[in-house]
Amino acid sequence: MIAAAVILACTAASAQNLKFAHINFQEIIQLMPEMDSARVQIDAASKETQETYQSMIMEYNSKAQEFEQKQATWTPAVRESKARELSDIESRIRTFEQSSQQDLTQLQNTLMAPIYQKAQEKINELAKAQGVIYVFDSSQLLYFDAAQSTDLTPAARTALGIPEGRTLESLQAELQAQYQAQQQ
Repeated sequence: MIAAAVILACTAASAQNLKFAHINFQEIIQLMPEMDSARVQIDAASKETQETYQSMIMEYNSKAQEFEQKQATWTPAVRESKARELSDIESRIRTFEQSSQQDLTQLQNTLMAPIYQKAQEKINELAKAQGVIYVFDSSQLLYFDAAQSTDLTPAARTALGIPEGRTLESLQAELQAQYQAQQQ
């Protein structure tokens, strides 16, 4: 009984010396310079995919319009061949939609993996250097007492080369400006 009380007292005493930290992991990831490059590559692949899809739709619409206008004058064999051609184009479009979505997801995963790994490694280094035993992602917590937790965000921003003053708001403004420039 006394041994249990001593262990409990030692555990309680050592728990008071534990250092906890927090970081907004998603914010850090979004602001990393490597994400800019990944975004450009993903956007380019997405644009290329969209252009190919639109081209396929235009081909289908053109052939469907021709079918509607001329089917009455075609022989049954020609009409059947043209209907099969339309069906084949529809099938190609569905297949393209599925495979292109998978390809874009795979590209995103491939580009993001080293970014996540680099951020995680830097956070681990910072936590070890500061004697932190747990690092919580503040974007995932419902509540935490920031006064009793070390904020690793500023140190992580510096270690990961995130420019001073770059925020999610400024990033959003950059992306919005790029989008508007593309639309003109």
